[in-house]
Amino acid sequence: MSRMPVVFVGHGSPMNAIEENDYTKEWRKIAERIPKPKAIISFSAHWFTEGTRIMNEENPKTIYDMYGFPKELYEIVYNSPGSPQIAKLSKEAITRETQYDNSWGIDHGTWSVLVHMYPEKDIPLFQISVDAFASPEAHYQVGKDLSHLRDEGVLLFGTGNIVHNLRLVDWHMSNKGFDWAYEFDDFIYDNIVNRNHEKVLAYKQLGETAKLAVPSTDHFDPLLYVLGASSEKDEITSFNKSCELGSLTMTSYLFE
Repeated sequence: MSRMPVVFVGHGSPMNAIEENDYTKEWRKIAERIPKPKAIISFSAHWFTEGTRIMNEENPKTIYDMYGFPKELYEIVYNSPGSPQIAKLSKEAITRETQYDNSWGIDHGTWSVLVHMYPEKDIPLFQISVDAFASPEAHYQVGKDLSHLRDEGVLLFGTGNIVHNLRLVDWHMSNKGFDWAYEFDDFIYDNIVNRNHEKVLAYKQLGETAKLAVPSTDHFDPLLYVLGASSEKDEITSFNKSCELGSLTMTSYLFE
């Protein structure tokens, strides 16, 4: 079996689930390009918890963790089977304390992208939470702990946004970003492409730019799990490198 890649996707608005646009086209292209996964582990910005939690249900439910959107969005049911077996392997591999938790489900950070990548919903899927209190290094280590699952056909999938500041969204700036948003996104891009992961982990050293780009770590942290699971031998492809509404970047990465 070929080694699975790892992917970080900038998911943006939940509306991408039901829209046809440049972002969703790229998501489909990535699914066509990579081998079909045996299972998917998603690290979503929207399961932000105390401690590291792992779903191990046979049939995880679809979660609608957003408000005020069209009815059509709440009718999406992403009912892939779960994978208690791979959840168990993950729990055993993670070197920090973890616990099983089925109080959540497959949230829009995950299904708004996978509904385009894998519309058949036939790949076993579960989420591992983003620990709100963990350091960047701890997130990165979890990715490292799980990287061997790539050899078992498991897709490690991070979903968030590298720049995500909803308080500063400007609805007049379609397909455009503030200077600081481009600056932060380019800083992360340069250090990923040049494999300077320690600089990505130390992103707060950018000071005010980092505070504007990452006011809360929920959407940024999923990238760190993916970086931890990547290897020196991976070829790196960036896709959907763009900014929306001033303060949201859609930049995404494939390591294969």
